[in-house]
Amino acid sequence: MTAPTSSTPASSTPPARDAPRPQISLLLGAVLLAYLGQMTLNPIIAPLSREVGLAEWQIGATISTAAVMVVLTSQFWGRRSQSWGRKPVLVAAFVLATVTMVLFALLAWLGMAGAVTGTALFLIFVLLRGIGFGSALAAVPPTAQAYIADVTTDERARVKGMAGVGAVQGIAMVGGSMIGGLLSAFGLIAPLIAVPVLLGAGLVLIALRLRRESRHERIDTPKRVSPVDTRVWPYLLAGFGMFTALGFIQVITGFIVQDRLGLDSATTGLVTGGALLAAGVGMIVAQTVIVPRSGWTPPTLLRVGGLVALGGFVVLIVDAGAVPLFVAILSIGLGLGIAMPGYTAGPSLLVDRDEQGGLAGLVGATTGLTFVIAPTLATALYGSWAPLPVIVGAAVMALVVLFVFAHPRFRRSRTRAEAEPRRA
Repeated sequence: MTAPTSSTPASSTPPARDAPRPQISLLLGAVLLAYLGQMTLNPIIAPLSREVGLAEWQIGATISTAAVMVVLTSQFWGRRSQSWGRKPVLVAAFVLATVTMVLFALLAWLGMAGAVTGTALFLIFVLLRGIGFGSALAAVPPTAQAYIADVTTDERARVKGMAGVGAVQGIAMVGGSMIGGLLSAFGLIAPLIAVPVLLGAGLVLIALRLRRESRHERIDTPKRVSPVDTRVWPYLLAGFGMFTALGFIQVITGFIVQDRLGLDSATTGLVTGGALLAAGVGMIVAQTVIVPRSGWTPPTLLRVGGLVALGGFVVLIVDAGAVPLFVAILSIGLGLGIAMPGYTAGPSLLVDRDEQGGLAGLVGATTGLTFVIAPTLATALYGSWAPLPVIVGAAVMALVVLFVFAHPRFRRSRTRAEAEPRRA
């Protein structure tokens, strides 16, 4: 893929010389706090489910519901971020996220006390953690990605900016794993209280510091981008495969740690936090060191990252103790960290400015779609035979690697102007 030039429409219009400086760092800070809120829950979700009496499949269904909400709302949020502006969208998202997670912490406490149990507990879990928080979180990545696409004007800057979004997600994975794991030593309710505190901090940051765009900077009627648009569907399919593979192991990591290492609930939270910390370290190294310094194009990032992640999946299949388990999860984080900027930056270089919000929403919806089925199926497969969801994840990742090596979109350089016809 060639870098866009001023003679092609592949770049956004450069900001005027006297225009305010882009607030990329501030926006990335908001992404960090949103994902810290999400990741802090991950180390305790498995032991929490068992403490309140929910089955593995019920936790999988809750996560899948959140993914459905991401699919249903991401394109809406992506286009609204261009028509309403970034600030109103993010303020609304953080308000919703904070309120729902305050209520979720209260529900979890009532569940552990035995005041709410059974079907009622499960349904309210789905309402708060699935529908409420899922809808709120869906607004954050499309808003950030559309903004970065607006203010970057060439392939290298675009890849670096999109890598920044992935990097803060990796930092959030590390930070959330540490916060959730360490606080779980004081009881499972402690990390549940920390989540709305983090989200509230993000709300304050956005409300007080983020500058709202002037009217002429916004786009009144952002365009939709079709998932079968030939400029973008190969990237969407590759991303769908990557995150499907991840979905098969992400929700069962706590169960793998507890069952393979024979740990109690409190220790499981701490060790699972360490495992997710390893994945986050891999992602941070990939997106703060490897991606910016390599100068690789989006297709190359997808190929290299896919191969590294596939190696991690293969190692994770075998129950060989703690060290191989941690190495496998580190490799998966490293590989996906390399591949993700290729998935997000690649199609953004091929569409127009008024399509960036729609594309960012479509990318978010595609990612969310992978978690509609994968977590529920993974937990169901885990209940029948523990290695099975890892084997399925490895097979999906292998297909992604074959696809990005074989498809013509990833084997030749094309600018956006050369990407016609747009429909398959």
